[in-house]
Amino acid sequence: MANGVKERERLNERFAHWDNNGDGTIDRSDFEAEAREIMRKLGEDDTSPRGRAVFDAYTQMWDYLSSKAGKSSLNADEFAEVAEAEIISQGDEGFSRVLRPTVRAIVDLLDKDGDGRVSPDEFSRWLDGIGVAGDPQAVFRSIDTNGNGYVTVDELMAAVRDYHLGRTDVPLLGR
Repeated sequence: MANGVKERERLNERFAHWDNNGDGTIDRSDFEAEAREIMRKLGEDDTSPRGRAVFDAYTQMWDYLSSKAGKSSLNADEFAEVAEAEIISQGDEGFSRVLRPTVRAIVDLLDKDGDGRVSPDEFSRWLDGIGVAGDPQAVFRSIDTNGNGYVTVDELMAAVRDYHLGRTDVPLLGR
C-alpha cells in the first residue's frame, strides 16, 4: 500500500486511466490501447519509428510491472501494491526504471524538430492530446525548472514523479 493517501489516490487514478476497457483489471491490452490512443490523438502512425517507440515503451512498462506482480492482469489493489513496491518506494530510481522509457518515447514523439527537448508549442500539443485542462503555458513554466524555454526528459520525469507523490496536480500522463 502507498505510504500516503495522495499517493494512493494517484495510483487509483492511474489504474482507472489505464483500465481502457473498464473491466476492473488492467493487462497488456490496456497498455497497448493507451499507446495507440496517444498516437491517434497526436496524429502519429503506429508503424512509424516514433509510434513504435511509444508502443514498445508502454508494453515494456506493463511487462515489467506484471512480471514483478507475477500476474497477467491486475486489479486496482494489486496494481497499487506493485506500483508502490517498484516505483513509489524506490524514489527517483524506481520512477526512472519503470517510467523513463515511456517519458523518453513521449518526448521523442512530441519533439518534431529533433532537438531532444520539448518546446512550449510541442508541450501544449501534448496537454491537448491527453486532455489536461488548464493554462498550458503556466504548466510548461512550472515544469521548465531551469527556465530555458524547453522541457527535457529529466524535467518531465521530475514532474511525473512529483504528481504521483502528491506534490503537484498536473497529470502529465493523462487522467
